[in-house]
Amino acid sequence: MPPALAIPAIAGLVFLVLPLFGLLWRAPWSTLPERLAEPGILAALRLSLLTATLATAVSLVLGVPLAWVLARTEFPGRRFVRALVTVPLVLPPVVGGVALLLVFGRRGLLGGWLDSTFGVSLPFTTAGVVVAEAFVAMPFLVISVEGALRGADSRYEEAAATLGAGRWTAFRRVTLPLIAPGVAAGGVLCWARALGEFGATITFAGNFPGRTQTMPLAVYLALEQDVDAAIVLSLLLLVVSVVILAALRDKWVAA
Repeated sequence: MPPALAIPAIAGLVFLVLPLFGLLWRAPWSTLPERLAEPGILAALRLSLLTATLATAVSLVLGVPLAWVLARTEFPGRRFVRALVTVPLVLPPVVGGVALLLVFGRRGLLGGWLDSTFGVSLPFTTAGVVVAEAFVAMPFLVISVEGALRGADSRYEEAAATLGAGRWTAFRRVTLPLIAPGVAAGGVLCWARALGEFGATITFAGNFPGRTQTMPLAVYLALEQDVDAAIVLSLLLLVVSVVILAALRDKWVAA
């Protein structure tokens, strides 16, 4: 490798990896078990796992059909719709939280109707955390499943149709098994993104311990009060990220 490429490559590697080593070096290893057992950390961990899982479930229910529509149907403005679906990937999360407030807030486009008709208020609730996380994480699932659908051989679905299978039966018995790895990978990425969501959550759901305070929000709060607690929470998120990357290594790195 020529030095003109090797030197910046090594510098880039150091730039990306050194902060992670700094986190490991500064971690309070001697008191780690006691800190992991603290009520605040456990509450943030339980809430994060619960809301990330629920957000992933919502994304699967809504995102898989949306990916199928984008991959297998032709309609005017499909490219524009695909662009809108991917907007949360590049939209600043705080802006996403503001947008959610303008729609689901008590004076929002739908929030007032939900409150007056069903008595449902999403902002600053645990359900609001799920909505915020699903909003920012669902595009990862849609992109992954759409790519899997485009790569799947449609002849199997056509063969099922010629044998008398309806569209729903063909989708359930043929299409889903074909794209199962893509759905699984998208679901894992979606779950990991939901677990690490911060901006939209704090803007739309607030930062209330035990109700809306997820792990990233707890890290933000702990930095002002207890740096060691913030490091412990950061380590937990780091471990989750490493596990996710290891689980997806064969799919993404091998490609």
